[in-house]
Amino acid sequence: MTEGGEATTLNNIGELYSRIGQPQQALNYYNQVLPIVREVNDRRGEATTLSNIGLVYRIINQPTQAIARWQESVEITLEMRGGLLQENRQQFLEANQGTSIALADLLIDQKQPEKAFEWINRVTTFELAEFSRLIDARVSNPEAQKLIDEWNQKIQQLNSLRQQAADNNYPVALQQTIIDLEAETRRQAEEISRRFPEVAELFETTPTDINILRANIPAGTVVIQPVLLTNISNVPNTVALFVLTQDELKVIKHPIEPKAFDQLVTDHYQALTGRGDDTATGIQLYDILIRPIESQIQALAPKKLSIIATGKLRYIPFETFYDSQKEEYLIEKYPINYLTRISARSLQETPNSTPSQGGILGLGNPVPRYPQNLLGSEEEVKSITALFPGSASYLNSEATLDRFKLQASRFPILHLATHGCFQPEGCPNINLKANTILFADTQFNIADAALLGLNGTRLLTLSACQTALNTNSDGQEISGIAYIFERAGARTVMATLWSVDDPATRDLMVQFYQNLNTGNMSTSEALRQAKISQIQAINDDGDENEKGFHPYYWSGFVLIGDGR
Repeated sequence: MTEGGEATTLNNIGELYSRIGQPQQALNYYNQVLPIVREVNDRRGEATTLSNIGLVYRIINQPTQAIARWQESVEITLEMRGGLLQENRQQFLEANQGTSIALADLLIDQKQPEKAFEWINRVTTFELAEFSRLIDARVSNPEAQKLIDEWNQKIQQLNSLRQQAADNNYPVALQQTIIDLEAETRRQAEEISRRFPEVAELFETTPTDINILRANIPAGTVVIQPVLLTNISNVPNTVALFVLTQDELKVIKHPIEPKAFDQLVTDHYQALTGRGDDTATGIQLYDILIRPIESQIQALAPKKLSIIATGKLRYIPFETFYDSQKEEYLIEKYPINYLTRISARSLQETPNSTPSQGGILGLGNPVPRYPQNLLGSEEEVKSITALFPGSASYLNSEATLDRFKLQASRFPILHLATHGCFQPEGCPNINLKANTILFADTQFNIADAALLGLNGTRLLTLSACQTALNTNSDGQEISGIAYIFERAGARTVMATLWSVDDPATRDLMVQFYQNLNTGNMSTSEALRQAKISQIQAINDDGDENEKGFHPYYWSGFVLIGDGR
């Protein structure tokens, strides 16, 4: 019998003993497997065996030993991921997530929330590549290193051009050269990271990253990260609710039934988009995702909540979670923004200026004919740009991609009141291809957003753009929008989770920018107050409605990224 065959046989015997309730016998056989798989350098077999050993220790109530073996197993899994191309990493980790979930669950039970949070975040693939990590980077692959060196030369050239522009009062021709070179460096960085596993590995989250990023959480901000610990053998189905500030991290587990919870999320989404009764589902979600940590949140007295959501939860505006005791939505308590993860860019300090200082570039209703006509967007853009000196608006045939590219770098806020489609199958109802934004002259593929040159953009509003919850969706459309535009340079993206009718969009957008124009509100607070104004609105017939406009009209607009 070969060594591989012997290891398989011993492992199978160990599993059999584990199933029939004889863990010590199982442990004996697993311990015989371990030196064999190490001798033949079978890393996958070693990770599996360590995971099995950890499970036995968990069963016989030796948590310290279980944690040690599971950590070894997950480290090997992360090492194997290091040899994969970017597009294969997520699928690989999802297929091997059982041990990491079991490890996080046990660490929480052992009062080690910091370690649990670290492992949870390490086993996610990078979703927002911080391309600055390529500066002076060294990798083992000579071909990749050559491209990295060439990229660094262009970065040096770019820095020199920026200094020239500053010294010469930012001439237009030089600005355009800088924009083009910025776009080229981003395109090259993305291409290098896609081609070479060694480069993709540079962007993965490390323990050091987590510590640095946590230290950058702004004062007054509380970050909430729900993590589903479900569908893993010998692990009770729960949702772990991590609550983070600069100074502390706490976590509480709340029991859930996975299928029922998944259905609840779907039902709430359908109640919101179908203008049905959202209160019952909103109450249940509040009681599952907020109530267990409510006292911790209140004790921290936050000025803002930042939510890190995954999967289908990315489609659910947490603003609509309803406190049945206080009879109010979560948005009535706190400003809310969403982080795709704790990214350095999303948490960096912003310059000491109001978000709207410098004006707004607004483009609206680029194709004013059926089925793409958005008549209300014209008034929306005119009203918004009239609020801020130095703004510019382009409507109908003037709302072109070329004009947007040329003008974007001049304005801190970019407002696109146009159709967008982020559904994989496209949007045939408005004649849009998948993952595109409509301009007067073209349908722009957002995969090319890095070519837009959005450095200096503090807020990009995608008004009227829509995403939709597909039956098997995992929320990647929502996260993809934010990642791509953050890579392009935008600090914050306001996106819509569903398509809302013209008048409601116009009213909310105008109110939002009016609030922003006061100069004393953050972006997230300005959006919160705009939403509250609709919650407390009066119906068309003049009768006060206790809950104002249905959340369908106001809750679909969410801030992804920096909410300041």
